[in-house]
Amino acid sequence: MYDTPIPVDRSLSLRFLNRAGAIAERCGIRLFDPDPGRLLAEAAAATGFDYADDAMSEGLGELLRSIRADARPNAFGKIALRNLVKRNAESRFRIEQNLAASPEIAEERIDRPVFIVGMPRSGTTILQALLHLDAAHRSPLCWECLLPHPAPPPADYQANERLDAIRKEFARLFALVPDFRRKHYMEADSPQECIAVTALNFTSFQFIAQCYLPGYHEWFVGAADQVGNFRWHRRFLQHLQSGGLRPDRWLLKSPFHLMRLKALFEVYPDARIVMTHRDPSALVPSTASLISSMRSLYSDHEDTARTGREQLHVWADYFDRALTDRAALDKEDQIVDVRFDDFAEDQMAVVDRLYARFGWELDAASRARMERFLVHERRGRHGEHEYSLTQIGLTESDIRRHYGDYLDFLRDLEGRAVRTGTG
Repeated sequence: MYDTPIPVDRSLSLRFLNRAGAIAERCGIRLFDPDPGRLLAEAAAATGFDYADDAMSEGLGELLRSIRADARPNAFGKIALRNLVKRNAESRFRIEQNLAASPEIAEERIDRPVFIVGMPRSGTTILQALLHLDAAHRSPLCWECLLPHPAPPPADYQANERLDAIRKEFARLFALVPDFRRKHYMEADSPQECIAVTALNFTSFQFIAQCYLPGYHEWFVGAADQVGNFRWHRRFLQHLQSGGLRPDRWLLKSPFHLMRLKALFEVYPDARIVMTHRDPSALVPSTASLISSMRSLYSDHEDTARTGREQLHVWADYFDRALTDRAALDKEDQIVDVRFDDFAEDQMAVVDRLYARFGWELDAASRARMERFLVHERRGRHGEHEYSLTQIGLTESDIRRHYGDYLDFLRDLEGRAVRTGTG
């Protein structure tokens, strides 16, 4: 009943590409050769810099092994994965070349970065976009993560050839998949998630969202070096700000930091955390349907029920890890909880609470930008993306069984909000 994906509106061009690709492969043309040694050698040849890093190589090897074993990509998926891996490897090599040539970049300060964490579909994207409008904040932008070298100088930060190139690339993507923007807001110059940064280390949930990769995910949550991944993350930020644009605070976001708060604080001990919360009965189906839609773009064998079960377990595990880490860490003064319902009701009230809690000042110009943004960017601008548990083969009892501790946490959070009147 649920063995077909949440439908994606595939354009005629995309359907033609997949058919043509299948014909090409039957004629012996390989669209993607998942050989890590060859891909790294090609990156070295393209950049003129031979870089070796055990963690990056391990992640790439695990990724490609799982693509071969699990993903079953169609022609579009193979071409997209090939281009993604190639671009990421070359970008990483170019950044490492820059860091090696300018060792002083390692002294760039990253003070009190702000991390927005919480399950997808809990308001993290709109909250980051809103806070990004404060001139004191800087987030890695989509174009910077896709084409990060050289580090952008202030003079052409908002208008340059790389930004134009990514705008055109996104336009092609939206033409191939017309409803993609409705399901996930994304512009070339919008703030990007940390998964795009860690994808350059090949240790990222980004690949798991794109393809069914159980082998890679097992490695990602188990053997992968998460502290080393955050050290790379920090070096990436140092690279970006070495161009001269040094913010008061970096503003960062990833739901997947939930599973690694200890590692985050080991690398960023003075970090500020904004943790968003929403009833998992709404979160799990919305997240699973988004991932199922994404995967159905890369493969013709996506199974929505399988993805629903997978995401049910994934986020229960991530929340358990987050609550366990919070209990063990002495960092509550650096963490603010934000309930989705409160944020949906009054975004600026939540913003004011964050600023008061962290001792920030919101100037009049930044507040005005935020208020204008909210007028034009209310939820649902590109259409609602909400699905029920039944559409992914799950029930309310599944949620209660797997999210008991987290539901208790939410009830306690609501009780504290009522008692203190903080929302």
